Amino acid sequence: MAGGWVYILCNKPHGALYVGVTADLVRRIARHRAGEGGKHSRKYHCRRLVHVEAHGSIDEAIRREKAIKAWLRVWKLRLIQEHNPAWEDLFDRIAAIDG
Repeated sequence: MAGGWVYILCNKPHGALYVGVTADLVRRIARHRAGEGGKHSRKYHCRRLVHVEAHGSIDEAIRREKAIKAWLRVWKLRLIQEHNPAWEDLFDRIAAIDG
């Protein structure tokens, strides 16, 4: 998909959260899992993909990422809970679709 992705990783349900943006979701999540992600995601072992949003452009995705990062933690938890109540790792589904 051309455009961008906003994603949220966690280390466990209701644990540490990491909000990120990328143009290549599968590659970026693979890098997080290999310990090559951002400092916060490495420190807190955030590797479980629990929320994903596709956007038509990378600029749109960046705006959304910044907005979510500014949210209160409870709002982020609610967003995840609404779309992924079991806090399942979505990576395998996304990777299968991508390729």
